[in-house]
Amino acid sequence: MRRLLTAIALLGLLVLPTFASAQDLALKRVMLSSGGLGYFEYEAAVDGESRLKLTVPLDQVDDVLKSLVVYDDKGNVGGLSLPGREPLQQLFKDLPFDQAALETPAALLNALKGAEISVGGSRAMTGRIVSVEAGNIPEVDGKASTRRTRVTLLTDHGLQQFVLEEAENLQFSDPALRDKVGQALLALQSNRARDVRTLDLSVRGEGKRNVRVAYIVAVPVWKTSYRLTLPPDAGTPRSSLQGWATIENLSGQDWKDVELTLVSGRPVAFHQALYEAYYTNRPEVPVEVAGRLVPRQDRGAVAMAAPPPPPAPAAPAMRYDEQQAPRKTVSTPRLAAGAEQLEVTDAVTQVSFKFPRPVSVENGRTLSIPFVDRDVTGQRIALYQPETAARNPLAAVRLVNDGDSSLPPGIVTIYQRGKGGGDVTYVGDAQLSGMPIGQTRLLPYALDDKITIEQDAARTEQIANGTIADGVLRYGRLQRQTITYRIRGPSRDTRDLIVTQPRLPGWTLMKPDPKGVEISEGSYRLLFKLAGGEQTQVFDVVQEQIQQQVLRLIDGPVDQIKVLASAQEFDGKTREALTKILQLQQAVADAQRRLGQVEAQQQQVTQDQARIRENLASVPANSDLQRRYLGMLDQQENEIQGLAKQRTDAQKAVDAAREALRTYVTKLGQG
Repeated sequence: MRRLLTAIALLGLLVLPTFASAQDLALKRVMLSSGGLGYFEYEAAVDGESRLKLTVPLDQVDDVLKSLVVYDDKGNVGGLSLPGREPLQQLFKDLPFDQAALETPAALLNALKGAEISVGGSRAMTGRIVSVEAGNIPEVDGKASTRRTRVTLLTDHGLQQFVLEEAENLQFSDPALRDKVGQALLALQSNRARDVRTLDLSVRGEGKRNVRVAYIVAVPVWKTSYRLTLPPDAGTPRSSLQGWATIENLSGQDWKDVELTLVSGRPVAFHQALYEAYYTNRPEVPVEVAGRLVPRQDRGAVAMAAPPPPPAPAAPAMRYDEQQAPRKTVSTPRLAAGAEQLEVTDAVTQVSFKFPRPVSVENGRTLSIPFVDRDVTGQRIALYQPETAARNPLAAVRLVNDGDSSLPPGIVTIYQRGKGGGDVTYVGDAQLSGMPIGQTRLLPYALDDKITIEQDAARTEQIANGTIADGVLRYGRLQRQTITYRIRGPSRDTRDLIVTQPRLPGWTLMKPDPKGVEISEGSYRLLFKLAGGEQTQVFDVVQEQIQQQVLRLIDGPVDQIKVLASAQEFDGKTREALTKILQLQQAVADAQRRLGQVEAQQQQVTQDQARIRENLASVPANSDLQRRYLGMLDQQENEIQGLAKQRTDAQKAVDAAREALRTYVTKLGQG
């Protein structure tokens, strides 16, 4: 079977076209971004028109198609080609057999029934394949059997059979079919590395020159970790800071003597499936029957426009690290060993660290390399975050970036030197967010149980001011929140304590003095000086807010106006006006109550009339009872007339009381 497949593969290879070999590109530069992107730049020496070969993992092809750029100062790009995403699937789509048919010779012959083959050996024959059947054939001793495949051919002498495993050679008579089988086998061989794709890039130009090819793909995020060593004396402001970068090479290729640059920033990045085939849906048109005509629909027309002007020449392409301008390039002082001349570029949106020496990292390995080693200003403080620890503050470092470049975010391991610069001890970990030049960060690293904090909260409310105009009382309610901190300080040394106090939206900090107070993520940072000797100190943090209220005096709630009329925060004139309004409102209420009484009496008389008329209908005519009912009706009619006049007078009284209230309120605040 192996001999058969080898023979078929050789037949296929003989008919495949051959191409001129393409040059390999050499990886020269790698730039890793903390945003999870990697810039890979290759170089190749070319002469005239050339073809460059670049092999990338399958999962990177989309990004390569999106971002690949060619730098050729003396030429231009001819184009880029690569196999389809599913090359085997497309190949077998056009073949008379599928990929499974190449698993065994029997499967291939069975898939090509009807094809003519020639069989060599003791039973040579030529014919078309009729059937391929596998079965057990007994051995000579009859005690064992062997699995054999019997092939039936239609020959010039009728149906003939042979055992496939015993055939010395087998060949398809049709040269075109041999070519197709050979092409399929070659495609299987070249597609063994299913997770990679080889790109062929053509460049056009004259003479010898260097061509650079670059692209941006997704890579593991490089990580930053710092080592901060505090001095033995708390009064010494300078500390030692080391920054290390941890990177992984999972690119699928070794990095050998590459120029390495690390970039810290948050670029906007997109992914698009450019390596996928997309099709649009087309409307289905019915099959024409008996000469049916389907004219094209007319969607209207527009006048022809003048041809557009020729496009302007494209600007020269920029390298990934040249798109962050303006930028400032500095040298980091006292760099770690191996990075003496590290080049730092602090751009608008990112900071980059370029290593001066080539770096080598094998595929699948991790590298940790220092990129910062300098002294920084770091003051030890106590930081109170009640949401983290309610009773004790945290020991922290107030770090100032007084260097020449920004610092990427990362975790910080904090050490402290012993007295006299002796033994170094570990004191805790902290997290450092991205830190531009000149900014400050607080790095809490442990619990400070030498300081105890208790706090009480109280909130009060009172009227602050008020004015009357246009029939409206506008007044403010002063809300005050007071947080009282009772702090027992350390037993010996003094300490600076920073308290993070939530900032109430729309409120104003009244105490302590807001001057110099920092605000961070919705909280105040309040600095208090703690004396030693375990003294208990009390600090108040006061925030205030004035809420403006509006009250219509004509129809305002009586109870609310009554409370406001007695508020001592208003001046005497305002309180007097509110008291007068209460009196006028009371007059309106009395008039409305009298009107309601008259209307109730009218309703009662009307109901009595209806009852009498109902009774009158059931008594004999000209009877004493009838005459009595008629007399009652006459009396009620007179009463109704009197009540109607009373209601009119009561309604006039209500209107007059309301008008008096309206007139008085309208005149308030006009002079």
